[in-house]
Amino acid sequence: MGARRQLASCRRLVVKVGSGLITTPAAGADQGRIDALADEIAAARDGREVVLVSSGAIVTGMARLALSERPQSIPEKQAAAAVGQSALMWHYEAAFKRHGIAVGQVLLTAEDIADRARYLNARNTLQALLRFGVLPVVNENDTVAVEEIKVGDNDTLSALVASLIDADLLVLLTDVDGLYTGDPRRDSAAHKLDTVEAITDDVMRLVWDRADRISVGGMATKLTAGQKAAASGIPMVIASGRQPGAVARLLAGEPVGTYFAPKAERLTARKRWIAFAVPPQGRLTVDAGARRALGEQNKSLLPSGMMDVDGEFSAGEIVAIVTPDGKEFARGLVNFDAEECRKIRGAKTREIEERLGYRSFDEVVHRDNLVIL
Repeated sequence: MGARRQLASCRRLVVKVGSGLITTPAAGADQGRIDALADEIAAARDGREVVLVSSGAIVTGMARLALSERPQSIPEKQAAAAVGQSALMWHYEAAFKRHGIAVGQVLLTAEDIADRARYLNARNTLQALLRFGVLPVVNENDTVAVEEIKVGDNDTLSALVASLIDADLLVLLTDVDGLYTGDPRRDSAAHKLDTVEAITDDVMRLVWDRADRISVGGMATKLTAGQKAAASGIPMVIASGRQPGAVARLLAGEPVGTYFAPKAERLTARKRWIAFAVPPQGRLTVDAGARRALGEQNKSLLPSGMMDVDGEFSAGEIVAIVTPDGKEFARGLVNFDAEECRKIRGAKTREIEERLGYRSFDEVVHRDNLVIL
């Protein structure tokens, strides 16, 4: 409860709301539900800065286009998003105008987060909106995103946004009131967890998802978001968006939803970008000695510790670093391209020049560009 009570001192938070809370399949955006959400957010803004990550554009567009089923093709999803996004923002404009709050639309793709310059530009834009007293409403830019440049779900996007702006808290509002030990609709013995200190494999095995044609995210994506938030030093709460006053109550330190504790040591902004913003372009398998040196001794990855190289990547790109059984435990900016890595794997540092004909670096991944996950 001590950690929960500290939420009252939160000064910047990200609130994510799913499609199911603000839309209906037949009507699309539901003004009544959005008004209720606006009341919650307006109250939370008392002395705080809030960023809202909102789903619902495609469902709203489906209603406007009289589509009975969720589109399957990328062009149809993009068309529904294009129609629905403007309508959704209109509803948010109307809802927050009642509180004298201006809203600003921010649409992001994975490329905006993966590219360092665009990442910093998005960060600066969001911080400028907050300085102006505007409520940013963030969504993935579904009108242009294809599989190769999709974040994929707004739970993950909200964790990336929380890291992007150095938030003090991430709140995921959903249609359940937290993480349960099972599906409470099917298992009478299932109970809600008040606090999760770390999202371990045992916690991930608790996941249950509701399968329907509207909701894209599920509890699995929320736990993944929690892992990213925790590594960034940001606590997360999963709470019911159908309980009036849930946000105000959790900010008052009440036991609302499930609280996910952050890691004690917060990653720097640059290392958060390395760890979570960019999908790895390749994979380096390392031996047990290198695993210990990286994870326990804060060492750089040297060629001698590399066992195998997968993928095609350039120097300066992000790679995953994995154990021989394929488990990823670190990510980093690699100093050599894939072909160079293959040539020097297993080599002593003094042998780099002999194998390549030059020696630009001693380390494959320097510890300053390395993040242990």
